[in-house]
Amino acid sequence: MPIEIKMPALSPTMEEGKLAKWLVKEGDTVNSGDIMAEIETDKATMEFEAVDEGVVGKILVPEGTEGVKVGTVIAVIAGEGEDASAVAAAPKAAAPASAPAATPAATPAAASAPAASAPAATPASKDGRVVASPLAKRVAVAKGVDLAAVTGTGPKGRIVKADVEAAQPGTAAPKAAAPAAAPAAAPVAAAGEAKPASVEMAPETRALLDDRIPHTVEKLSGMRKTIARRLTQSMQEAPHIYLTVDVRLDKLMALRAEINSMLEKQGVKVSVNDMLIKALGRALIDVPECNVTFAGNELIKYARADVSVAVSIPGGLITPIVQNANGKSFSEIAKATKDLGKRAKEGKLQPGEYQGGTASISNMGMMGIKQFTAVINPPQATIIAVGAGEKRPWVMPDDSLGVATVMSATGSFDHRAVDGADGARLMAAFREYIETPLGMVA
Repeated sequence: MPIEIKMPALSPTMEEGKLAKWLVKEGDTVNSGDIMAEIETDKATMEFEAVDEGVVGKILVPEGTEGVKVGTVIAVIAGEGEDASAVAAAPKAAAPASAPAATPAATPAAASAPAASAPAATPASKDGRVVASPLAKRVAVAKGVDLAAVTGTGPKGRIVKADVEAAQPGTAAPKAAAPAAAPAAAPVAAAGEAKPASVEMAPETRALLDDRIPHTVEKLSGMRKTIARRLTQSMQEAPHIYLTVDVRLDKLMALRAEINSMLEKQGVKVSVNDMLIKALGRALIDVPECNVTFAGNELIKYARADVSVAVSIPGGLITPIVQNANGKSFSEIAKATKDLGKRAKEGKLQPGEYQGGTASISNMGMMGIKQFTAVINPPQATIIAVGAGEKRPWVMPDDSLGVATVMSATGSFDHRAVDGADGARLMAAFREYIETPLGMVA
């Protein structure tokens, strides 16, 4: 019988996407693992591979179509021995899925929670082997992922490339992941919570604009819609508390100069921001009360600091994750941020590289911003906003007045999960690591 190709869930929170480009046409023969299309999500453009063999009988959704719900049939393939022309002539077999994939509650990323429309368990063939596409198997070997622990979202529950890329390396069993062992899954509201309502422009305001003010109207991208929804959600649901400290940078900058001198031959250059990421990672381990997620009736605590780093890209903002920031060296963090930043701007990050994280850092110092407050990145409970380092009058240890390079850092905390005293301890630890940076080398 004809094989229905459905809009895949390329990340645990994906509900719809844009069918950016077809890489096959009707009449083409496809094999398992062949790339069929490019799907644009709210954060990146990803390739969609075939998981069955056959001839493309009918393309039901044209390329360039936006808002295609997960589960919608986008094409039909004629199976072995079937007449592709008969498949193409058949009526459009599939209406969009009755509902998009349900949004999962915040869970540890190691569980790799799939969209709700995915099968509950990984299927196996009659001889007990896990059913996965050849490309998915190769990616699993490269990443060190156990396919038996991955839930497939392909036809009949088959594991595809996107499922493996969303899994964490070393994944052993879906039910065994403890909350404290890994970062939260995709940042979403807890199950049962309503999404914030969108804000529409009042008709009279629109009429005023149309009549009096020259303007253009630009349709929001999927990324901008997601940013608007998530930031509205954060400000409506999480009571923010803000704590600011002034931090002296002189010793950190001196150490950075020495480190970069040593790394010059390797072509690696450590930035101030790389060192701040490390400082936040270490501070989160010292003050675990801030390395948490509020999840309704539960508080998820993490044993590792995975720091999300705000990166401005064309059309919006994305937060690639420096995993295990507390345990990485300065040079490892520098390499990671350079690679993640480059691929973020090219739209080539995989979901597991920007979904999750246990806390965030946003640095606008390079833009000359002295101080600002940041909106918490849900479901995280902590984000630190970093301003520019500048020369300021400073009282020295001997009580004399001097000049020092100082920056202001403001922590935003979800007061449902983090008490003010614990937030203050985190900011003090963050400042201590920066002002005595050798403590991060030891």
